[in-house]
Amino acid sequence: MSGATGTAAPDRHTDEGAEPSSRRSRTVRRVLISLGVLGSVVAMVVGGALWFLTDRYAGNMERVSDAFASLDEGARPAPATPAQQAGEEPVTFLLVGSDTRATAEEGIAAGGRSDAIMIARFSADRQHAQLISVPRDSWVDVPGHGMDKVNAAYAYGGPALLIRTVEQLTDVRIDHYVAIDFEGLIQVTDDLGGVDVVVAETTSNGPYTFPAGVNHLDGDQARWYLGQRYGLPGGDFDRVRRQQQYLQAMFGKLFSSDTFTDPGRLDAALLAVTSAVAVDEQLGNTEILSLAYSLRGLTPDDVDFFTAPVLGTGTEGAASVVYLDGVAGERMWGYLQTDSLSQNAEEFSTQALPDVPR
Repeated sequence: MSGATGTAAPDRHTDEGAEPSSRRSRTVRRVLISLGVLGSVVAMVVGGALWFLTDRYAGNMERVSDAFASLDEGARPAPATPAQQAGEEPVTFLLVGSDTRATAEEGIAAGGRSDAIMIARFSADRQHAQLISVPRDSWVDVPGHGMDKVNAAYAYGGPALLIRTVEQLTDVRIDHYVAIDFEGLIQVTDDLGGVDVVVAETTSNGPYTFPAGVNHLDGDQARWYLGQRYGLPGGDFDRVRRQQQYLQAMFGKLFSSDTFTDPGRLDAALLAVTSAVAVDEQLGNTEILSLAYSLRGLTPDDVDFFTAPVLGTGTEGAASVVYLDGVAGERMWGYLQTDSLSQNAEEFSTQALPDVPR
């Protein structure tokens, strides 16, 4: 036929079927690209938020530079060996409390003695924690100095000797060191709207009387409550229990729904808490964030409070001292070494802190 070009006419059926398919492919690609970009933005925002929060809170803590520097690794206890396998490793802290502000270089004021010594363990399954107070007047062997009060170890050799003394006493490895300024923590009390503690018997200190039963303390009342050294029926043991009660009540209130629904209150409280502690320099901001995330399911109700088993009190020279129960203590430290103290808590019920109202 004249005028023919020899070019085949397009197949409309094939072309019409190809165009929607191509459009769908382009649409899918655009959606995937958009999702990828959105995911990247979300990741950057989340990452930036995590960096900001980590720097704001973990970065607010001072660092203790010499806590583990002079320890002989070969002579230290082995890491805890959980009886059952878990996704994480147990983490053990030595908490040292003082009424004097800790510094990054010293941990406690130079030459001072700690007002509180506590071993804190976070279990491998991150579902349990224990806080064990070691009475500051406990009569123990301080390496290189013979028998003395446990809190003398700091005065002799700083955080490293105190860690070495506690490790020798318990045969439990200390992973991290934290110096707590109780005066700084007390500031948190008002940020939280006060805390509740239980007083066994009516006592008075300074301008305040603390009647038997539940007492709601503001910051100034908490200062006098924790600072009382005399007139307590149980002496220094009652002071230890007051420290435990306050920490339990404060952290219970800090992690309550009332606090979390008030961002301003929560931020102020967290800043006050973190500014009141100094941690060993091996515990970096990333490690703190990782540990905090692994403990996200832990609540104050999952924490058991104990005091190291005690035989009684006495005197050594002119000093009043506390004699620890080596037999019961060996069982307690053994459970801690196998990360099973929470499962055997009932065995030490006389050393446990009674429940504190929330």
